[in-house]
Amino acid sequence: MAFHSVVTMEKPLQHISLTDWYAQVNQMRNVADARRSDGFALRHASRSLRNETRIEGDWANYETNEALTDRISELNRWRDIISKSFERIEREIFLLQEEKNATERELEALAGPISVIAECLTMRDGRLGSEITYDEADTEIKNELVVLENNQRLLADRCQKAWEKLNRLEEVRFKIGLEIEFKVEAMQLDNSQLALDRNSANISYKPDPTRNPKNSCSYESWLENVKNIKLLAENELADTYAIREALFVCREKARNMLQSQQERAEHTIRKRIFETQRARNEMEWQQLKMKDEMEKAMCEIRTSENALRDKTDALKLAETRLENRAQRSGMELCMDQAHDMLCLEVEKLREIRRRLQAQIDASKTNFLLLEEHGKRIDDDLENKQHSLMTDIRALDLRMRLRGGEFGSKVTSNASQTDRNITLTRMENEIPKD
Repeated sequence: MAFHSVVTMEKPLQHISLTDWYAQVNQMRNVADARRSDGFALRHASRSLRNETRIEGDWANYETNEALTDRISELNRWRDIISKSFERIEREIFLLQEEKNATERELEALAGPISVIAECLTMRDGRLGSEITYDEADTEIKNELVVLENNQRLLADRCQKAWEKLNRLEEVRFKIGLEIEFKVEAMQLDNSQLALDRNSANISYKPDPTRNPKNSCSYESWLENVKNIKLLAENELADTYAIREALFVCREKARNMLQSQQERAEHTIRKRIFETQRARNEMEWQQLKMKDEMEKAMCEIRTSENALRDKTDALKLAETRLENRAQRSGMELCMDQAHDMLCLEVEKLREIRRRLQAQIDASKTNFLLLEEHGKRIDDDLENKQHSLMTDIRALDLRMRLRGGEFGSKVTSNASQTDRNITLTRMENEIPKD
């Protein structure tokens, strides 16, 4: 029986197992799924990007148009504000020129009695001791001297300031006019840009359109500049009104200012006279009480010295007893209760003498202080009397101011004094014991 066989020939390549084959099929399927998912995601992202870019482009154009519209409105608003300031400046220039012309006609209207005030100051400088003070009367008289000197040159100074102010107003008017012209030009340019769209014929690519133009500035700087222009105009206008008001006051109220200052100065002098009188009365009362206190202090010193002499005799007695008892003999020389009481008495008497002596020393020191202060009170009384007479003479000297162009209504000094005494109740100011 014959056997048959078949010879098999295999490719000389590496064979894979069935498990690896299934794994390769699964890998190919998974990669295909991933590629399809990536393609879908890419298409979706592309569609979303087109929609988003279209929307962003439309919104960017809309926001740009809104920004241009807001910018035009802002420029128009600031132009109106600055235009009003420009009109006010022109009106103020006219009014200030009128005030300046009127003030120049009144330039030689004032004169003041400076020599009288200087003489009053010199007289009051002759006061003595502690009465040389920078009191309210001295301040008011010096203020009156300042008012008198200022009234002579105030009109000329105001005219000079008004002329300088007119020059500054002219300069500000030129700046504001130039600013209004620039804003009108910017509004026309922004309006022409707002009229353009993507279908306009005169649009094209520009080389480096996002560059910062030469001499450009930030929006904050522009806004600050506009506010500064407006603030400059407002400041100049406010100052102009103050200058016009000052010119009017200089022409119409210089005399009233001087008269008011004279009345204040005379009132403070009279008030100073009353205060000096009251202080003099107080010092006289203090002098009387000091003398009484010195007499009482001297009596107290004598009484304390008598008490000290009494305690000296008592101490001698106690020490003598102790010394005599020390002569006892034998066991009788003991420290009994009598010895202890005598020692205690000696210690107490010595302490009493020390306290009495200290009190006497303090009383003598106080008496010396009272005596010294009494001398100071006497000197102060003399100074106050001299100051009182000086102020009265100064008040009489000021009667020369009550006349002439700047004179005020003459009023009796006696009636003024009686009135002030009644108002201040000076008759009740003298202290009572």
